[in-house]
Amino acid sequence: MANKTKRKILAITVTSIVGWAFAFFATNILIGYSSGLFIWLPAVMGITSTILYGNKYSTDRRGMLYVSLLTLGIFCAGLLTFAWEGLICIIMAAPIGLFFTWLGHIIAYSYLRYKANANTTLMIIALFLSVPSLMAFENSFGKSDDFRSVKTSIEINASLETVWKNVIAFPQLKDPTEFSFKTGVAYPINATIEGQGVGAVRNCNFSTGSFIEPITIWNEPNFLKFSVIDQPEPMKELTFYDIHPNHLHGFWISKEGQFKLTQLANGHTLLEGTTWYVNKIKPDIYWTLWSDYIVHKIHQRVLEHIKVQAEL
Repeated sequence: MANKTKRKILAITVTSIVGWAFAFFATNILIGYSSGLFIWLPAVMGITSTILYGNKYSTDRRGMLYVSLLTLGIFCAGLLTFAWEGLICIIMAAPIGLFFTWLGHIIAYSYLRYKANANTTLMIIALFLSVPSLMAFENSFGKSDDFRSVKTSIEINASLETVWKNVIAFPQLKDPTEFSFKTGVAYPINATIEGQGVGAVRNCNFSTGSFIEPITIWNEPNFLKFSVIDQPEPMKELTFYDIHPNHLHGFWISKEGQFKLTQLANGHTLLEGTTWYVNKIKPDIYWTLWSDYIVHKIHQRVLEHIKVQAEL
């Protein structure tokens, strides 16, 4: 039993320390949030923790899986303790981290069952070295600037002219009730405008600061388009510390937005809001699920407020 406990401590400690070192390397040296961090690192942690615990011993599979998941949990707790990340970002990354840690465990368990005179020590060293290598390789290609767009619409029982007045600027919104905004994700508070027509500057004020939005198309009362030349942090981290991780600066970038107003046959107005943005956190297929959802919730909050104001 004592030997089993020692192996468990060794597996968790070695894997966590190496994981923290590589996480720091990715986020504070390379300043990159890539597949190497969110996919390959959890997979390698799942592999190495399982092998370090189960190699040369008849340990049950459930016990090895427990050690792998516990290692991931301690690794995440360390990110909070070292003030590298906030709780919500860790929760957002948890599904992908859990899946690839589990997948790494499956690979390691199969290896332990069928290995034939393999040099386990060299394999673990190679796996550990592969993590920063992949991170550096991904970082050398730079960060993608592909635009994404999110469109949200709402029907309002008011004329185009009335809705337009509430689009270009709107008063204070009520405190959010949505769970995502209560966790620290930035949410809109009000909007003001300086000037009129193309060249006017709209300020959409959020809980973390203001989006500065010069108007590029002013087609009253049907169409308003603007660029974004400055923006606040996309969220305030939920943590005991006042932290500002690098992913809050330049990894989610709002580029431009628009409002389109269409008169409907029933006399109502269809209001469509669209945002174009760039997401530089990889893998895209996972993180854009979160970013699209958040942008859509922001749209809903604004459009529903405009609807209430226009229908008064």
